[in-house]
Amino acid sequence: MTFLDPTVWAGRIYGHGGWTVSLAGDAAIIEPATGAEIGRAGIAGPRDVQVAAKRAWHAQRAWAATSFEERAAVLRRAGALFEEHAAEIQGWLVRESGSIPGKAAFETHVAAQECYEAAALASQPQGEILPTAKKRMSLARRRPVGVVGVIAPFNAPLILGIRSVAPALALGNAVVFKPDPRTAVCGGVSIARVFEEAGLPEGLLHLLPGDAVAGAAVVAASQVRVVSFTGSTAAGRKVGELAARHLKRVHLELGGNSALIVLDDADLDLAVSAGAWGSFFHQGQICMTAGRHLVHASIAAEYVERLAAKADAMPVGNPATEQVALGPLIDARQRDKVHGLVTASVAAGATLAAGGAYEELFYRPTVLSGSMADVPAYAEEVFGPVAPVLSFDSPDQAVDMACDSEYGLSLGILTRDVMRGLDLADRIPTGIVHINDQTVDDEAVAPFGGVRASGTGSRFGGTSANLAAFTETQWVTMQGDIAPYPF
Repeated sequence: MTFLDPTVWAGRIYGHGGWTVSLAGDAAIIEPATGAEIGRAGIAGPRDVQVAAKRAWHAQRAWAATSFEERAAVLRRAGALFEEHAAEIQGWLVRESGSIPGKAAFETHVAAQECYEAAALASQPQGEILPTAKKRMSLARRRPVGVVGVIAPFNAPLILGIRSVAPALALGNAVVFKPDPRTAVCGGVSIARVFEEAGLPEGLLHLLPGDAVAGAAVVAASQVRVVSFTGSTAAGRKVGELAARHLKRVHLELGGNSALIVLDDADLDLAVSAGAWGSFFHQGQICMTAGRHLVHASIAAEYVERLAAKADAMPVGNPATEQVALGPLIDARQRDKVHGLVTASVAAGATLAAGGAYEELFYRPTVLSGSMADVPAYAEEVFGPVAPVLSFDSPDQAVDMACDSEYGLSLGILTRDVMRGLDLADRIPTGIVHINDQTVDDEAVAPFGGVRASGTGSRFGGTSANLAAFTETQWVTMQGDIAPYPF
């Protein structure tokens, strides 16, 4: 019997009472590379969500009263289980999400680190003594919010689920967790199984793969007080609107169209390598993907030539059976969206320097260049392996071009002069800046989040961001005697 033995979870959801049959039935798990059915996942509907939220609310109170040492121990065991069963989880990441093995290994590594950091979070100071004009003790302390709703997408399913689930649990909350049903095993079952084996008490984690209707039910459930959502900006706006109607606090980590600025003094070989990674990693299906390559005019032509040559040489295929740089896109709908943006961009005047073709769900890494400031693949988030390159003449123009987007998630600046890069970064609104690196990165110890249409700021990672995300501040005063009043 393996750790992710389908006989345990096939066609089931997880929560109070272990693995149970969903009221909404199940659905096929499709391997994008082959189109084959590789399992069946339980699918949650609104009624499943309502039942789970109530059970989570009842279970949470005892968990919040549990010693921080006990909560930390569960999280440490969870981290060790991610490491122990990494190979099996990675296999599902490769087959179910189309990850290449290196990307799958990165996800399991980060998942373990998220659990270890969450374990440390449980024992962090969670309050402060306040000054007071009266003869009393006055303090502000952090308290668990109660039940946290977590909604995670398909692209980095393990990381984008565990980074909210782990700290929320460590801080004394229960979690109602809705992963994308397309990655229900690697991004959902693996997390539930880890915490089941780690000894998390029953009823504190509910696994509910489902569609947008199930997601809306998570946001609307009266027991859920905070919602952590990662997904597209369009979906995030709907989540934010619904949460506002229910007076919920919501943390939104949304889309991006991140700029990679290549200054004239950058090492061109290294810049092209970084640019290729930033745009083509995981087929471009990353919110931090370098969606706009802004390259100094003096080196732009050579940059495009080298990037196109690299794209043409990159192998694309089934990551479960071949040594490839890119695997498949998640499904035909995503492929058609990517190809539609590419063809519309070429029709609008962009030059196709590489790619622009596909077979089944395998899309060739694509490079676009030329005069295309207004073409769709430059102006919009593509979420595919597409690198639009546009030139600039001066640093001021590069800043203006980088700012000319509704998004503000990640920014990369490549230059031999680090302080010059930092000066540019100071002028561009963004949640993340990498000087002399591309735009895609994540660490459990670092705050993560975007601004503007990319989200509501840094709401994941690091002690302060996680405390702010998954606790409420409570003011407490204490004095020895009841205060006298003139009434």
